[in-house]
Amino acid sequence: MKILSRICSLLVLTGLFLSCGEEVNPNFQEEVAQPEFYHRSVKKLTDVIVHDIFSPPQAGRIYAYSSIAGYEAFAAGDPGLNTLAGQIPHLQPLPQPADVSGDVEIAYPIAAVAAQLKVGKSLIFSEEKIEAFEDEIFKEFAAIKVPAATLQASIDYGHAVADHVIKWYDGDTYKQSRTFPKYSISADPSKWQPTPPDYMDGIEPSWSKIRPFALDRSDQFKPLPPTKYSEEKGSDWWTEVEEVYNALKTEDDSEREERTAIAQFWDCNPYVSHHVGHVMFATKKITPGGHWINIAAIAARKAGADFKTTTHAYAMTSMAMHDGFISCWDEKYRSSLVRPETFINRHLDEDWRPLLQTPPFPEHTSGHSVVSRACAVVLTDIFGDDFAFTDDSEVEYDLPERSYNSFLEASEEAALSRLYGGIHYRPAIDYGVTQGEAVGKHLLSRVQPRANLTKKK
Repeated sequence: MKILSRICSLLVLTGLFLSCGEEVNPNFQEEVAQPEFYHRSVKKLTDVIVHDIFSPPQAGRIYAYSSIAGYEAFAAGDPGLNTLAGQIPHLQPLPQPADVSGDVEIAYPIAAVAAQLKVGKSLIFSEEKIEAFEDEIFKEFAAIKVPAATLQASIDYGHAVADHVIKWYDGDTYKQSRTFPKYSISADPSKWQPTPPDYMDGIEPSWSKIRPFALDRSDQFKPLPPTKYSEEKGSDWWTEVEEVYNALKTEDDSEREERTAIAQFWDCNPYVSHHVGHVMFATKKITPGGHWINIAAIAARKAGADFKTTTHAYAMTSMAMHDGFISCWDEKYRSSLVRPETFINRHLDEDWRPLLQTPPFPEHTSGHSVVSRACAVVLTDIFGDDFAFTDDSEVEYDLPERSYNSFLEASEEAALSRLYGGIHYRPAIDYGVTQGEAVGKHLLSRVQPRANLTKKK
């Protein structure tokens, strides 16, 4: 047996492909470093988020922690990437490869996929869907003829990183917030009321208490307040209401069609209910954060981004959206402003319905405006100011693709879509963009994944 062991070692050291009956691909490290493996893992998580119907803030949290886990597992083997531990003040140093694998070689792209999937699986309901995908993708890695010991060590390391992240996120107040009080409906006509057709309770009224990544506190970038409520015709408030009411009443057919297309493209409502007589059914779609995660994928593919840049892009985009939702929800439940649908039905037209179904939470500021801008700011930092792209995120939901000259241009259209959709007044959109810009830039000032870039002040 000792002689056989020495022969096996010699075969490996001399670079032959067969080691004790195991066929090994000498180029496996290059082949597993194809970023498409990671793109597919993130897309699988998106599909499960859609299936399980998570709210936009919840989905942002899932993307953030799973993307950080994938990034950290890959960064451990790439000197060009900085760990986020310490940059995110409450993230403690992560396990080191040697602590898990000993002297066995690790394929860090495999570790990244394993970490991202395990954390994602821990945060969704349909675990079996992720487990089936894990079986599939790990078999693909094995088919590349990664040495069995390396494949197992890589998965083990990814899982060790995931366990660290799971323990970390367990302290972000999410679990405690499940028992916090629901939104209390007020008799004040300026305050938010549940809207048709389901009259759902306000979603996540305590989301501002969730721990952010870069923000010092949830109200750090508190936006300007909404326009003073008024039922007097000719007031500033009334003018803003009429802008929403008349947004799709233009006599120019092409303009009306374009506004409708913009609103529908950026709808991103994870649960739209339909009532036909006594029958109710739902349409599931990606969340606003899911849309921007997909834009990150589109940009990375178009740029030919390597695994390093791909994990970097997903991590920064998801952290921006998570902090963006915390900042936005802090204002939503502070101002607790009535939605256009409620006011218009009471005072202008009782039969009016917005083009889009009104989401179940207060109006000011617009979540699309905040989150889209925050994500656009960090993607611009990674891929450039004039990065033109075609967004096909909604094609699987039977909507045509749209093209943009930059991420910021796309974020501006996403924000304006909420006016055309009939669910936001102008200030929520404009102030939301400003708010999101501040969140994104603050994240860039605090967190710098790339080791070859100077950290911004």
